[in-house]
Amino acid sequence: MKAQYGEQNKLLTGGDSLMAYETEDHEIQYCFPAINSSCIKGKRSSHEYNIIYVFVSVLSAWTVFLNLLVIISISHFKKLHTPTNLIILSLAVADMLVGLIVMPIEATRLIETCWYFGDTYCGLFVITVRLLLCTSLSTLVLIAIDRYVAVCHPLQYPQKITTTKTVISICVSCWVCSSTYNTAFVINNGYFDISRRTYMCYGECSVFVGFAWRVTDLFMSFIFPCILIISLYLRIFYVVHQQVKVINTLMKSGKCVNEGSVRRKSESKAALTLGIIVTVYLVCWIPDYICSISAVSSITMNVLTWFMYMNSGLNPMVYALFYPWFKKTVKHILTLKIFQPASSLVNIFSEHKL
Repeated sequence: MKAQYGEQNKLLTGGDSLMAYETEDHEIQYCFPAINSSCIKGKRSSHEYNIIYVFVSVLSAWTVFLNLLVIISISHFKKLHTPTNLIILSLAVADMLVGLIVMPIEATRLIETCWYFGDTYCGLFVITVRLLLCTSLSTLVLIAIDRYVAVCHPLQYPQKITTTKTVISICVSCWVCSSTYNTAFVINNGYFDISRRTYMCYGECSVFVGFAWRVTDLFMSFIFPCILIISLYLRIFYVVHQQVKVINTLMKSGKCVNEGSVRRKSESKAALTLGIIVTVYLVCWIPDYICSISAVSSITMNVLTWFMYMNSGLNPMVYALFYPWFKKTVKHILTLKIFQPASSLVNIFSEHKL
């Protein structure tokens, strides 16, 4: 029975957990030796163990720490309670959960080459991973819409984009809808139906996706959001280019640049910064998604998957490079000044303008 599963495992897309190894006695090892339907256990050298553990530990701690700084900054300082920053806050929460939950568990599966947490937790883990990835992508769509209205329709922005509307949009479109969709995705593909899971060995954590769901997910979670984001930013950068030309012309001619022009230049800079975040995300995310719907080796998929996870730790670095307010809030947090009375009312824009 185990030999039969060993042959079948080589044909399944379970990653390194399907790679067999032999002991000194040439005996194949299994994830659960007492269970006939157990998956074959892969082998890692001590050097591979150490390298992977160190890499994952540093990446996970880095991701959680930096995104926690973003979360505390936006939550604590009232001057940062703007619609745009609330969307950034949602993205930081999703990124932090990737570093706190997804990375450690995914690393355990990668290192041990077996899933030891049971079928129920496997299903919940798949839902969680998909939820956080979809939430991140949905958040980027909201960022693109927010910047589009701010740059292309600045006079209508205060009426169209309010804090209340933004909070509702984040909760509904990013978290509630993503949770509902991904739960339905896993359940409708028969993961929790034991009778439909004959293709899996015990110790494997994966979901077999039917053709209809594969096509639906391709459009819902990849093509449509990416086209929308790219289209909005192409329009934004066109308008930004025109605005910068007008402002530069006014400055060269010695004419007074009014407050509205300065604000538009500020909005343009914010759009550029968030555009970099979106670009970095898509560069990290698109290759993995394309390879996931095509036939590639498990090593390639593991590399691209972790490359995608690394994006969660890159976004705060973009904030640090382009947002002066983030540098100031981090300084307040690390020096514990946020515990001082009325620290939340500090004007962090007193020295720097966005």
